[in-house]
Amino acid sequence: MSERLSRQLAFIVEVDKVKTILRRTRLFDGSRRENDAEHSWHLSIMAMVLAEHANAGSLDLFKVVKIVLIHDLVEIDAGDIAIYDSTARADKRQIERKAAQRIFGLLPDDQRDEMAALWEEFEARESAEAKFAAALDRVEPILQNYLTQGYAWKKLGVSGEKVRSTNEHIKDGSEALWEYVEEILKECLENDYFGAG
Repeated sequence: MSERLSRQLAFIVEVDKVKTILRRTRLFDGSRRENDAEHSWHLSIMAMVLAEHANAGSLDLFKVVKIVLIHDLVEIDAGDIAIYDSTARADKRQIERKAAQRIFGLLPDDQRDEMAALWEEFEARESAEAKFAAALDRVEPILQNYLTQGYAWKKLGVSGEKVRSTNEHIKDGSEALWEYVEEILKECLENDYFGAG
């Protein structure tokens, strides 16, 4: 076996671990917690279906799909850090960067560099593709909380205002999705789906 193939297979074996990273949100039907692999797959489907609602007139959809498929691989080492936990998130960037170096470093150099660049692009949220990917990454857990009557928000004690302010950047990727989210958040407030905050 070539060294290149050996490194690629080592990466493939390693990223299988993303299936074991449990998120705080539950599936839409509320039956159990979602794992990171399911989350990434779901975002890929969302990207394909909702691409027409991206703010950018021209979007590299394949790039968006690649971004959402790899964006949480760092959680194999870093774990899932709740978006609303400001204390835990203080060290997030450093921990995740170290994880990215190790995990993507398993690949041959050209693929390592591509994956690392896609992850950095997602984190920076400057390109049209990264903004749209980031919007999808936030819309999905909002839908999960909406459909499970605020399961994770209540468990974590997250207020409606915190949810709104933390997720407002959805509009940078898709004004249409942000308008939809605002309607959902109003309904969640009316139905007392948020935590005490």
